[in-house]
Amino acid sequence: MKHVRDLPDTIPIFPLPGALLLPRARLPLHIFEPRYLQMLEDILKTPERLIGMIQPREVPINQGPEPKLQNIGCAGRLTGFSETEDGRYMISLSGVSRFRIREEISGFVPYRRARVDWQDFTRDQGTTEDDPGFDREGFMALLCRFFESMELSTDWESLAEAESELLINSLSMLCPFSPEDKQALLEAPTLTTRRETMVTLIEFALRGGNVDEVLQ
Repeated sequence: MKHVRDLPDTIPIFPLPGALLLPRARLPLHIFEPRYLQMLEDILKTPERLIGMIQPREVPINQGPEPKLQNIGCAGRLTGFSETEDGRYMISLSGVSRFRIREEISGFVPYRRARVDWQDFTRDQGTTEDDPGFDREGFMALLCRFFESMELSTDWESLAEAESELLINSLSMLCPFSPEDKQALLEAPTLTTRRETMVTLIEFALRGGNVDEVLQ
């Protein structure tokens, strides 16, 4: 396990709307843009092999200025990749820790980089979190209604057997919430808070409301 003192002050960052990575979770990504292929080549030369996943504050516009970023993201360690015949990569990131951006660094490389601070998220590098007040039966019933309303399918048996952290974090990453909602889930200080936030989002969606209004 890495400690804050072992994590680098500067990391490459990958702004991707709606892509959420959480500590101890895994995120698959398809890398094909030339600048991110260069980023991948560069991080393979580093001992940490970290990429900082972060949400843009607005949807990027082709050939426009780089979008502003949220202040908080999550860094993942490259733990698997395969190359396609046309030179693209399928990679897997394992969540290490959330971070706060201190400042962006410009120049020298085609992708974005930032100086980051890990101090507010030391618990991310600890043991698996628990959610003592988790009503799994009630939560699963609510989730079933949500999936039916969204016409989604899943492996219910695997969900029923998953540990609380894996269940809540995987659903936070996979459910079709807006980028703003996923940012709220990312910034939740505890697993309990993340689960409560998700329940609020699901309940409001089932009532046909605008979720963004709940979180403002």
